[in-house]
Amino acid sequence: MEDRKKTILEKKEYNVYDIAEIVRILRSENGCPWDKVQTHSSIRQDMIEEAYEVVEAIDCDSAEMLREELGDVMLQAVFHTVIEEEKGAFTLDDVADELCRKLIVRHPHVFGDVQADTVDKVLTNWDAIKKETKGQETFTDTLESVPKNFPALMRAQKLGKRASRAGIDFDAQGDELYDAISKALDAVKAAEADKKDASSELGGLLLLCANLARRLGCDAEESLADSCKDFILRFKELEEKGGEDGKGGKLSDLSASELYPY
Repeated sequence: MEDRKKTILEKKEYNVYDIAEIVRILRSENGCPWDKVQTHSSIRQDMIEEAYEVVEAIDCDSAEMLREELGDVMLQAVFHTVIEEEKGAFTLDDVADELCRKLIVRHPHVFGDVQADTVDKVLTNWDAIKKETKGQETFTDTLESVPKNFPALMRAQKLGKRASRAGIDFDAQGDELYDAISKALDAVKAAEADKKDASSELGGLLLLCANLARRLGCDAEESLADSCKDFILRFKELEEKGGEDGKGGKLSDLSASELYPY
C-alpha cells in the first residue's frame, strides 16, 4: 500500500484511472475512516447534489467552476464503480466499454448505414433503439422507465412527452389543454375542504401545467426555478421599499397581489 501511495504522490499529472486508484487507497484497511465505510446508499444524495452544482456552473457560464464540478461528478461515478469493483461485479473499464457500445448502437446514422439527416429522425431512431435494447415491449414500459426520483415537474413533463410519442396528446392547435387546466383548477377549488382530495386534484393540475410547458417548448423545472428567483427579487424590493418610506411599514400590510403580480 505504501508503494501505491508513493506512486500516486510522485505523479506529475493525473488521469481518470488515478481517481479510481486514489479511491481504492482511501477505502483500503489503512485508508480514510469515512471513505471506507461509504455505500451506494450513503453517498446517494452526494451524486444528486454534485449534478445540481454542475448545472449551476453551466448557468454561471464559468469554465473554471464547471471543470471543478464535473470533477466532483466524476468522483461520484468512480466511487460507485470502485464499490462494485470490490464486490467483483464490474470495473471502470467495464463501465466505459458499455457506454461506448451504447453510443455506437444508438448512433447507427454515424456508425452504420441508417439515414437520419434531421434532429427529429435522430431522436425517433434513438427512442426506437432504446426501447429495443432495454427490452421495452409496450409504451407503458417506456413511461415506467422514467426514474421515480426525478424532480416531480421534470418527471411529469417526460411522462407527457413519452405519452405523446405513443400517439396520445392534446390538440396542438386548439384550447384543449388550456380548457383541461381550467377544469383542473375548478376541481382544486371544489376539493379545498378535503386535504387528501385537494392534494390529488392539485397533482392533476401540476401534471397538466408540466405538459403545457412541454407544448410551449419550455422546461417546467427551469420555468419554476426562474419564477422562484424573480419571487425573491420582488420580495426584496418590497421589503426594502417598506423600510425606506419612513412610515415604518410592515410587509404584512402589503397585499399578496404585490408579491404575486397577476
